[in-house]
Amino acid sequence: MTKKQSAPAAINTIYDHQAIEKKWQTVWEDQELFQHSLKQYQQVEAAKKLYLLFAFAYPSGAGLHVGHVESKTALDILARYYRMQGQQVFFPVGWDAFGLPAENYAIKTGVPPAKTTKKAIDTFRRQIKRLAISYDWQTELATCHPGYYQWTQWLFLELYKKGLAYQAKAPVNWCPSCQTVLANEQVVEGACERCDSEVSQKEMKQWFFKITDYQDELLSGLDQVDWPEPTKQQQRHWIGKKQGIEISYSVVDTQEEIVCFTTRPDTNFGATFVVLAPEHQLVSQIIKGQVNLPESVKATAVIQQLRAYVKQAQKKTELERQTEGRKKSGVFTGLYALNPLTNKKMPIWVSDFVLAGFGTGAVVGVPGHDQRDFEFVEFVNRSHPQQQIEVIRVVVGSDGDDSPITQIEQVQEDHGTMINSEFLNGLDIHQAIPKIMDYMEEHGLGKRVTIYKLRDWLISRQRYWGTPIPIVYDPDGKPHPVKKEHLPWLLPTDVDFKPTGESPLRSSKEFIQRTEKLYGKGWRPEFDTMDTFVDSSWYYLRYTDPRNQQEFANPQRLKSWLPVDFYMIGPEHIVLHLLYSRFFTKFLRDQGYLDFDEPFLKMRHQGMILGPDGKKMSKSKGNVINPDKVVAEFGADTLRVYEMFMGPLDADKPWDASSVRGVYRFLRRVYELVIGHLNRADQTSKPLSNGQVVQQLHQTIKKVTDDVPKLKFNTAIAAMMEFVNTWEAQVKDGSPALDLTAVQNFVQLLAPFAPFLAEELWHQIKAAKTAKSVHLTDWPSYDATLAQQNQVTIGVQVNGKLRGELTIDLEEKDHQKQVIAQAKDLSSVQKWLKDRQLVKEIYVPGKIVSLVVK
Repeated sequence: MTKKQSAPAAINTIYDHQAIEKKWQTVWEDQELFQHSLKQYQQVEAAKKLYLLFAFAYPSGAGLHVGHVESKTALDILARYYRMQGQQVFFPVGWDAFGLPAENYAIKTGVPPAKTTKKAIDTFRRQIKRLAISYDWQTELATCHPGYYQWTQWLFLELYKKGLAYQAKAPVNWCPSCQTVLANEQVVEGACERCDSEVSQKEMKQWFFKITDYQDELLSGLDQVDWPEPTKQQQRHWIGKKQGIEISYSVVDTQEEIVCFTTRPDTNFGATFVVLAPEHQLVSQIIKGQVNLPESVKATAVIQQLRAYVKQAQKKTELERQTEGRKKSGVFTGLYALNPLTNKKMPIWVSDFVLAGFGTGAVVGVPGHDQRDFEFVEFVNRSHPQQQIEVIRVVVGSDGDDSPITQIEQVQEDHGTMINSEFLNGLDIHQAIPKIMDYMEEHGLGKRVTIYKLRDWLISRQRYWGTPIPIVYDPDGKPHPVKKEHLPWLLPTDVDFKPTGESPLRSSKEFIQRTEKLYGKGWRPEFDTMDTFVDSSWYYLRYTDPRNQQEFANPQRLKSWLPVDFYMIGPEHIVLHLLYSRFFTKFLRDQGYLDFDEPFLKMRHQGMILGPDGKKMSKSKGNVINPDKVVAEFGADTLRVYEMFMGPLDADKPWDASSVRGVYRFLRRVYELVIGHLNRADQTSKPLSNGQVVQQLHQTIKKVTDDVPKLKFNTAIAAMMEFVNTWEAQVKDGSPALDLTAVQNFVQLLAPFAPFLAEELWHQIKAAKTAKSVHLTDWPSYDATLAQQNQVTIGVQVNGKLRGELTIDLEEKDHQKQVIAQAKDLSSVQKWLKDRQLVKEIYVPGKIVSLVVK
């Protein structure tokens, strides 16, 4: 070495995660890395665009929790991976900022919700940036900002113009002590969560969106999307489409008639009672003395019992009545309905397990073939010995048991052969259903109908912290839309948050004065605000043009970026939010604003991060993990990698502090291996010399490349850990193991998972201040021959014919369930399974999967 030459300075081998992460967070913000994506991608290529969406977060005062970290990190890994793959990634961020918690805090403390919400958003933003979630912050929006809710109000008015926003009376949860309306979640076992007073149902005039106009399309559209099947099923269940028949039963010795809906009229020869919802019109008529009860009945006592029972039922929400399910109660009306098939009298009861809003609010009971009906009969026969209800068997199952039904286990619901049913005897129940429907229609006993459980969306909230409904009323009380030039219809600030029994906006003098100034003396504003689901069910559209003041979004941007390609959302939001978002999408499509049917093409759900005790985290249990503390001690990269390594993304997983430390050690080892390589200056340019390490690197690149799009982050990380073990062992043996290019490839592989560490190592390798970010480089490629050596290709047969091939790792070949599942997922195989019944699955390990269908 000459005097003019000097050895390169050795790089610090100590992994200082705090210094590294602070450094690169500052650099990225200065460089505006991944910002301005809407400007960057002026020409969006359909084949390259990728709109990644995280479910709108509510910025709670408690700040980010480890569950947020899991889902946000998963999406961020996808964003970083696909950017390195050359995709045009759109990854926006925003806040579902209106809501009840901020208002409740205002009631307790007097601090305005706007102030606490801003503080909470600032906290969330700081925490998210510290985690290196690569959102495009230029798209940031909040539902409480007038620039956003102006267009929520515009959407309301568009629905109003088309007759899809209307007023009607509906019950609300009312606390007489707090003098306020309560949300369902504020009612606990029929009592107010604030003061423990009994909650009642109170009718109020409220605003609705006519979502039922789209009920059939909301069902059929589920066939167009790649969602978990249980999620689709919950959507179908909520819509609740049922085809059946409405049967008319005359009430004995009166002029009254009861109409019951059923999907199983085949069992009507076994019908022995009728149950009415407490809200049913006949119940009201009995209480008012408008129906003559039989002389054998003590009318006064019955009416008193009914009145008390109805009053008690009014204290329960429909959700409570549904969840109480199997706990039956009821009152006998003293009346009987006539079964036209058997000519037998059936007692008419009232019970709150029947809901007025579904079907006709009346149910015919067949206790031998419906478990709910059997449970009700058990209740009656146990608590009212003088009112025994008969259980008649009319279906025999495959076991041939035709004995009297005395146990719920004997109740036959879904299959069997008809008995004790005259002209239906001997028929399978599926043959009997259309035959009895034909008979009933021919004899004027019933009419085929299709019903839905879905109801119109009640959007009125007697709350302050929400979007004001853009309606004003003239002196005669007639509603009128707020004029477009008056949008946004601002939420007033001179409001008393304390409950008074009326909507808080009524206390605003400015709101009333504004209305009279703009519309005339005697005019008043609508004082209710909108359900916060309204705000959060169209935000994915606004993201594409968040600062547009002229329209809710530029048509070209909507066309370029929508629909959303991948949506990550918690399982707690899979019914209403998705339903409402789909409704808005279809409505706006029909008005010519959108050119697609479904907003979210692909969707997945993350699992729950549980406490160290395996239970759901909560302050009361003392098992809450604060992500800030983990970041402070181990770094954001460790937290990210640990949460992705815990297990399958969609599984619930308990927190394990020792595993966090294990992940930290893994990242430290990576740092030491790379820096150690660079400090051995004589080895950095040597060719690859260790075949085992090289081969495993290519296999690891392939594994991670394959696993990331499948959200199999845990197995991708496991593969990287295994590679590091091999690499480290070779280094300890004195082997150079890898050349500099191979080291670079591994750092690129790590980048989406541990972005801070990867950036630091990348710049150390490049040793140049002008080097571009590792996150802007191309994803590493692998040698297919080297990567395939530990894999096996399996043939997949359907009914004896080869329909596809599946390549798996040798280590997976003995995992029968996993291999068969992958085989069935092959597109070339799925078309042979569609609409067919799978009767047999055979797997010969490492050789063939054979599926038999009929």
